[in-house]
Amino acid sequence: MLPATAQTDIDAIMMTKNNFCVGAMYGYSSWKNYWEGTLKRENLNLGTVSTQMVSVMGNYGVSNKLNILFGVPYISTKASAGTLHGQKGIQDGSLWVKYMPLERTIGKGDLSVYGIAGVSIPLSNYVADFLPLAIGLRSKTFSLRAMGDYQVGKFFVTASGTYTFRSNIKIDRDAYYTTEMHYTNEVSMPDVLSFNVRTGYRQPNLIAEVFLDNMITQGGFDITRNNMPFPSNQMNATRLGVYVKHELSVVHGLSIIANGNYVVAGRNMGQATSVNGGFFYIIDCNKKKPVSSSLKK
Repeated sequence: MLPATAQTDIDAIMMTKNNFCVGAMYGYSSWKNYWEGTLKRENLNLGTVSTQMVSVMGNYGVSNKLNILFGVPYISTKASAGTLHGQKGIQDGSLWVKYMPLERTIGKGDLSVYGIAGVSIPLSNYVADFLPLAIGLRSKTFSLRAMGDYQVGKFFVTASGTYTFRSNIKIDRDAYYTTEMHYTNEVSMPDVLSFNVRTGYRQPNLIAEVFLDNMITQGGFDITRNNMPFPSNQMNATRLGVYVKHELSVVHGLSIIANGNYVVAGRNMGQATSVNGGFFYIIDCNKKKPVSSSLKK
């Protein structure tokens, strides 16, 4: 178990019982080139498409082995060329339950196993059928993730796999074409399978890691030539990234986070470069002793 600051649903860190970690993140992502099916190209009518995100996130330790996490993002989009107007608004609220059923020493290291379940729902009436400038897809989701972490000394490897079920959505037109004509405003959304591997250095006041993740849509179709993307497109992406978390000594319980990633391969996706940064603070709801910032396995 790893009590520390700024836990997420994708890492192998648990919030200590009755501690509440809350914070804000800012993110910026942009792309000029994108994949139209497997064809990599640019579109002068879009120029550079950029997205900004401000998110409030939190994590409460129900116990040392059970955490509840949430996130609420505000998104704005923009294209540097053409006539399409960017969109902005509150996107989808997310809630996860994170459980660690197993923790034991194996060989020279410590193995921990996690199960994570999550849901998300749209929190505003944004338009999904306006890609690539829509702020989301408006699909309600339910995800299940299995994750394992092995740490030897201060070095670790974490691997996880996630399956996300997505509900159908409704769009503001009565007919649309995918690979065939559909005379309805309801769009069947394919599920998503994703994998994540991260490795790096972990100690009480510093985590530094590199990661690789891969998202594979379970169905969908390619963007047709010179057409706009559609919510039920097959959207695949492989990303490489780095992540750093540092707990400040000047303010006990306060951490800063920074990460960045780059899409190295994709299908019906922009080749985006993304950077994020934020801060998180632990509130000890026990009110009996100072917040522990130690990482222990």
